[in-house]
Amino acid sequence: MAEPKTEQAADISGESPAAKENYSLDCGWGRVVFGQTFDSPGQLTGALREEKPDCRDIAMYVQDPHVLLASAPQEIFLDPSHTYRLDLKDYKPNDREPQGFFIRRLTSRDDAVEMNRIYASRAMVQVAPEFFWSKRDARALVYFVAEDERTGEIVGTVTGIDHERAFGDPQKGSSLWCLAVDPQAAHRGIGEMLVRRLAEYFVARNAKHMDLSVLHDNQSAIALYEKLGFHRVPLFTVKRKNVFNEKLFTGPEIQEKMNPYAEIIVNEARRRGIQVDILDAAGGFFRLTQGGVTVRCREALSEHTTAVAMSICDDKAVTRRVVERAGVVVPKQIGANAEPEELEAFLKEHPRVVVKPARGEQGRGISIGLTDVEGLNAAIADARQVADEVLIEEMVEGQDLRLVVINFKVVAAAIRRPPVVVGDGESTIEQLIEAQSRRRMAATGGESSIPVDAETKRTLEAKGKTLASVLAEGEELTVRKTANLHTGGTIHDVTEIVHPTLIQAAIDAAYAIDIPVVGIDFMVKSPVSEHYAFIEANERPGLANHEPQPTAERFIDLLFPLSMPATARRLRQNQDHKEREET
Repeated sequence: MAEPKTEQAADISGESPAAKENYSLDCGWGRVVFGQTFDSPGQLTGALREEKPDCRDIAMYVQDPHVLLASAPQEIFLDPSHTYRLDLKDYKPNDREPQGFFIRRLTSRDDAVEMNRIYASRAMVQVAPEFFWSKRDARALVYFVAEDERTGEIVGTVTGIDHERAFGDPQKGSSLWCLAVDPQAAHRGIGEMLVRRLAEYFVARNAKHMDLSVLHDNQSAIALYEKLGFHRVPLFTVKRKNVFNEKLFTGPEIQEKMNPYAEIIVNEARRRGIQVDILDAAGGFFRLTQGGVTVRCREALSEHTTAVAMSICDDKAVTRRVVERAGVVVPKQIGANAEPEELEAFLKEHPRVVVKPARGEQGRGISIGLTDVEGLNAAIADARQVADEVLIEEMVEGQDLRLVVINFKVVAAAIRRPPVVVGDGESTIEQLIEAQSRRRMAATGGESSIPVDAETKRTLEAKGKTLASVLAEGEELTVRKTANLHTGGTIHDVTEIVHPTLIQAAIDAAYAIDIPVVGIDFMVKSPVSEHYAFIEANERPGLANHEPQPTAERFIDLLFPLSMPATARRLRQNQDHKEREET
């Protein structure tokens, strides 16, 4: 016997007849299929079967999910997400204004490209920028972005759907989708302000409520929504069993926790059906097997890299000599074991120098911008805690550029910026560093934080600050001069604009070392300028955080070329042939 529906259930289930039947809305990354507009499970299942390749359709407001799942158990699954609702008649705007950024509508194709970059950094399905731009004036879809006041960079985005304008929803509902904040953004409250702006937009259009779907274990997002007044409602979401949703309906196959640099490669291998065996999760070691071929790796370091190439990269003095002979521009350098008179003469010739251990990684033991003998000696002592041999180089002013070279092609280029904190008028610099480190740790799987060490203190002292200093609200301060990701630096993609001279110099360096996968670091005036100086080569470059560039894909292409789809393999072969002819 069927149980009578409660008044509340009838209100949220959308029983009133909709103006449009069997309605779905294309959002670029896939369609939102509005389940309340379908009369039968068969029709709704049929709509989900129309999902396009590389898209992720979502059926929301499914009234009888158990019946729908029974109609196609091998094709669809119940999404492990909660639905939250904000009753807009009770919404109270916040008087607090955004600090350091502002919210606005999508206004250019560049905005669309930046939205995609943020989607990629959050492992979300990307959208053709032309789609965003074509929908900028759409009645049913609305896009808001958060723009950094100082840099003009897009640091967050949110999408809204007006249900009444989309399909004549008698309940006058609306929904929030694709809330995403740049994991490298320094400002607080970006996500909250985006949600509030969207809510206020729908309030002005007399919408009754705003709904959203959030994974059940996304505690930080749920905490934000509940803080803003959202409450759970018994509505369900159904999705197709596709590659994007695999983890949601099968669960993760690999239980060991790996760092992001190993995980990005492992995930790409699994996506292609390559067998993955974790050898040591903590160290990032794994084994890949397909078609009788087995390759052992430690993150992006594989058996394809020889011990000789690795030893060249391991010693920065040797690396410098090898690439210099290949015509790569290198800065002036001297060993810290030189006579005191020689060191003083070097410092006199180069008023600002860099001290770094000859062996080491992740920015440990590096000091930048030293100007006097006392500071030089202290930095040498710090570097000797990392390696016995220490190098002193002339300091080349500019930006830190990382080029990832795989199979002697540059597949990604990014400017690496030192960590920056933004004052709030109350917190000390040490507290701001702690808060920024927590955000960086969360965004990078624990791989990035700002150490409070001699280099950080020296950087602050050079600007007349200490860890106890309080920055004014909105005041920005660079707290380290090194831009390594592991010490709190941020990465900003410049692949599409990097100067050809820099690309060729990185390839020349890779050929000189004879290494198939390498991260080449240059100091440059600008990524669009031909001027540069070689800094170092990393035989185990981190492939994560270079979105939207396909670093992991190109790495797996190198190890297992037959795992590429045939059409992609033929296209790559044609491109290689054309490049050889041009060369």
